[in-house]
Amino acid sequence: MPEETGAQLGLRTLEDISALILQSHDLQETLANIVNLVAKRMATDVCSIYLLEEDGETLRLHATRGLSRLSVGITMKISEGLTGLAVETRGVVATDNAPLHPRYKYFRQTKEEKVLSFLGVPFFERNNPIGVIVVQNREARTFTPAEVSALSTIAWQISSIVSNAKLLDSVRKKEEERAFYEAEVERLKQTGAPQESSPAKRASTRQAMLSGIGIAPGFSAGKVTILNRGNSAQPVVERARPRAEEHKRLKIALEKARIQTIYLEKRVSEMLSEADAAIFHSHLMILEDRGFAGKISSLIDEGLGAQRAVSEVVGQYVAAFSQMADPYLRERSADMEDIGRRLVDALNGHQRSPDKLPENRIIIARELLPSDLATMDPGKVIGIATEKGNLNAHAAIMARALGIPAVFGVEGLLKQVGVRSFVIVDGTSGCVYLNPDQSVKLEYQRLQGEYDQKQRALEGIRELPAETPDGCRVNLLANIGLLSDVRVAHLNGAEGVGLYRTEFPFMTRRSFPDREVQASVYQKVLEGFPGMPVTIRTLDIGGDKGLSYFPHPKEDNPFLGWRSIRVSLERQDIFREQLAGILIASPHGRCNLMFPLISGVDEVRTIKGILEEVKEELRRDGKPFDEEVKVGIMVELPAAVLVADQLAREVDYFSIGTNDLIQYTLACDRNNQKVRKWYDPYHPAVLQAIKRVADAAAGAGIPATLCGEMAAEPINAVLLMGMGVRSFSLSAPCLPRVKEAIRRTPLSRARRIADRVLALETAQGIRGYLEGVEKELGAEP
Repeated sequence: MPEETGAQLGLRTLEDISALILQSHDLQETLANIVNLVAKRMATDVCSIYLLEEDGETLRLHATRGLSRLSVGITMKISEGLTGLAVETRGVVATDNAPLHPRYKYFRQTKEEKVLSFLGVPFFERNNPIGVIVVQNREARTFTPAEVSALSTIAWQISSIVSNAKLLDSVRKKEEERAFYEAEVERLKQTGAPQESSPAKRASTRQAMLSGIGIAPGFSAGKVTILNRGNSAQPVVERARPRAEEHKRLKIALEKARIQTIYLEKRVSEMLSEADAAIFHSHLMILEDRGFAGKISSLIDEGLGAQRAVSEVVGQYVAAFSQMADPYLRERSADMEDIGRRLVDALNGHQRSPDKLPENRIIIARELLPSDLATMDPGKVIGIATEKGNLNAHAAIMARALGIPAVFGVEGLLKQVGVRSFVIVDGTSGCVYLNPDQSVKLEYQRLQGEYDQKQRALEGIRELPAETPDGCRVNLLANIGLLSDVRVAHLNGAEGVGLYRTEFPFMTRRSFPDREVQASVYQKVLEGFPGMPVTIRTLDIGGDKGLSYFPHPKEDNPFLGWRSIRVSLERQDIFREQLAGILIASPHGRCNLMFPLISGVDEVRTIKGILEEVKEELRRDGKPFDEEVKVGIMVELPAAVLVADQLAREVDYFSIGTNDLIQYTLACDRNNQKVRKWYDPYHPAVLQAIKRVADAAAGAGIPATLCGEMAAEPINAVLLMGMGVRSFSLSAPCLPRVKEAIRRTPLSRARRIADRVLALETAQGIRGYLEGVEKELGAEP
């Protein structure tokens, strides 16, 4: 064995095993790679891994290096042999002359008669043995305490691997069962057989009603399961061990947390998509960050126990993220909480197993973390309600991708919900009804029928064009950021993508992805919308929305600072790689390029010059791309509005970014609650700016798409259509209601509405007028 301590050997081997996991496709391949690695590292002739069967009495050989290959699969009782003894005694078994040991038993299939020394270490899940790792030598060899320690460290890691593999296998089986039952339901529909409809009901009474934020649309009613998770950032009282021991505990816990995170990433990738699984890749980056681990180690050096040190550091990160202005970054506090909880579990020897849920349950929790959803069977969850969280939380993203109705941010929820509560979740309006009486349930059932009828009507127009009764055609596109959004966009009748945000693939990596990596991501998005336009916005970072691997200066006012296209133009190495990636992917669909935060013609001409240089480089390299890729800009600065006529002559299309346009026009940070009331889409200056851009686009003969939350309300879409906008890009679930309003409202009526609104002088007057029009049109609020 090399001259190094058992801890050093064990931890060095852990690092290599972690790398093996990423290269392996299943548990069997992983175990086979591990036995080869351990045999080499410990300089042994044999290494084998045995797993305990479900009966708790039988061991099966799953992988070996050194024994006969034909022996893989043989079984033995735990009452047999030295390997069984390790399980029975729940401890290390070591001897330098195995045949002389009273528990020795020869298994003919293994052909192990030539080995003398034996070292076996069991591994556990929740204090129950689940297998044994064994190393053997042909010569007599007394295994040292350091070697026993190293193999014990490796055994701990194998326990995580096996446990998480079981989790994945369980999920696959559940998904297969779910697919089978979905097929059966469809078959019954075709044959006309009766079937039980799933509850999707809505109550209008205020009795026992709590309000929150509607995260994922839809309705559900049923019994609850309450999650009581510990908070890793809470103060911990523990007896500190010697510092060396605490440091060792931390290293092992970090590695175990890494292993579980890798498996969570794989599990979500299979359940949703690789892009959604990137949530856990970002967790992995934090666990591997030396600064994060270094802060914990420093506190251990000061005398704190490992668990207390983890809680202190995680608490600092949670507090820092919670104070950030950017809503996406602010919600990363939940990710830190998730990581901290995983580390605390690892320190305490708790192995996270799949949550065993009864059928048709509504999940109630203080806060739902990404790993909570990743370890649940989504087929058993019909709704979610939590006290904390908002639209930008990773758990919210996953809930929407899974199609589970959810309401977050419900104050006082846990104080009022009991284990026997009956709850109605309305993910569309953001309401939660607790223990409704029979009259409320009946009302809910009545509204269920109305909702179903409404949904059928919306589904009926999914494939129909967004066209007014007098023949005006409007394009309805989706805003997306993850691959799972592709399915949701199609379900809601999107005619393409008006905004694909490219930031997320950058945020989930340790360094800037090269052009080929980016191209593979963009290709998948383009292929998800065959024959439809897909507008890809270049990187919009800076301000307080940064990347962990990209240094950014501290600025007094980041929203007016070095961000978005300004970063791209100054860091052209990054910009050119992204442009090349987009161009390489462009032949796989109808690709449009869009540049954010443009202020004037000079910027556009500079960008077009760089783009042409990148194209010429690709031509020289023989890389095919779509020579007709259209180039557009996001109009979101007042400066761009004022020179819209000149800009329209430089580009192929406009995208009006109302979210930023409103805040820049009104000098009002939309994320600052103190000034939130001044953020008003009905301010006459905002509407006049939109009208000016739409007129400039029409005058130049180029399309203008309105992209932002403003158009999500049907009455606003009608107003904007009357102002000359003929294309909208929205969150996909908003599209059916907007389409319905467009198909019901003649363009002539929309123009009269717009003329009246543009003549009004106050936001209050505009709002009041539109409320009256809305009632006339019968549009939902």
